[in-house]
Amino acid sequence: MQSAPSSASSPAEKTSAVALDLTEFKIGWQALLVAVVGVATSVNATLLYGFSSMVVPLEKAFGWSRGELQPAITFLFLGAIVSSQVVGWLNNRYGLRKVTLASLVALSCGFFLLTQIRGSVWSLYIGFMLIAWAGLGTLQVTWTHLVNLWFERNRGLALALILSGTGIAAIIMPPLVTWVIERWSWKAGFVVMGMMSGLITIPLVYFWMREVNGTRAATDKGASVLSGYTFREGLRSWKFWVCNIALTLVVSAILGIVTNGIPILRDRGMSAAEASQIFSSFGISLILGRVVVGYLVDRLWAPGVAAVALALPALGCVLLGSAGSNVPLLVLATLLIGVGAGAEFDLAAYLVSRYFGLREYGRLFGLHLGMITAGSAASPLLFGAMFKVTGSYIALLSYCTACFAIGPILLLCLGRYPKFK
Repeated sequence: MQSAPSSASSPAEKTSAVALDLTEFKIGWQALLVAVVGVATSVNATLLYGFSSMVVPLEKAFGWSRGELQPAITFLFLGAIVSSQVVGWLNNRYGLRKVTLASLVALSCGFFLLTQIRGSVWSLYIGFMLIAWAGLGTLQVTWTHLVNLWFERNRGLALALILSGTGIAAIIMPPLVTWVIERWSWKAGFVVMGMMSGLITIPLVYFWMREVNGTRAATDKGASVLSGYTFREGLRSWKFWVCNIALTLVVSAILGIVTNGIPILRDRGMSAAEASQIFSSFGISLILGRVVVGYLVDRLWAPGVAAVALALPALGCVLLGSAGSNVPLLVLATLLIGVGAGAEFDLAAYLVSRYFGLREYGRLFGLHLGMITAGSAASPLLFGAMFKVTGSYIALLSYCTACFAIGPILLLCLGRYPKFK
């Protein structure tokens, strides 16, 4: 039976009256904390934010150029495309907790195996793709699904809080990976990533992912009572494709800055430690951006909030390209870009849940995540080619500026939230 929207309601009227109710947080704080840590130690967060610090060490250790190293992120995303399509089905069939625990064990082992890469750069590419499969249960599909089941009135803020885990990763990973590599070798970078998921996340998931009737029970119950579009209805909606296109542009731009941020700064004559310290400010604004945007979308029209938040990084890219070695301006540029990075994924999860409901959230958000990942997977190839042809990062920064300008404009076409029967 269809669960199409019956009428439209004002976003402000729908959410603002109840956004301050803290009852949900009192009941679901453990699930929230598990999700925060899960996002921070997920396969995408650890590799994405740790990779920038590993570019130069890998270049020195194996003789691979920066252009050759960039496609490793493409292979990571290619693996994530497959994973994001499978994990929703696995979660529904076996339960969030079982799938997540198995994935965390496999992910930790996968990081340790990456220390065995050898002379061919293809060993790195294949390793990054396989580890995305190993960590499929740690993708945002799992953590946003968990939080969407627990939170309704404060969903925007809850999603913002858990997805701020990527901000934690952005703050911790660059200096941590740089520190361990300087004291040991590039292998230590992968080892510390594996230890984070193995020693921190697994115990939390084991003990706390079963609160209030258990995640599996909540998932099974949610599958039968939650309303929204069917999977086919979602695919037929033009709004779904607008979300895909707009956020693909934004994510590809964020990816360009995240994976090339430290090399850009090092080309300005900065040391690895100085560059990682400046770039760690990215994580601070990422967290602040997420919390502020999450707070606002519970009260205001989410696409309008998104248009402002996702446009700020365009100014940051301009500053990053023109600031030279001016540290305060470089920090400001990084902060502005971090706001957009902080807003993107929680906005995606929020928009999918509000415009298409929770009936098929896992599959629709998994497909959305897979599609923007597929579009973004080509970006490192483009970034590597840009650097190879121009010998600088100006073309990359120009591309990112354009994406940060166009993507938010498209989101303004989504209109009001539907009201499901």
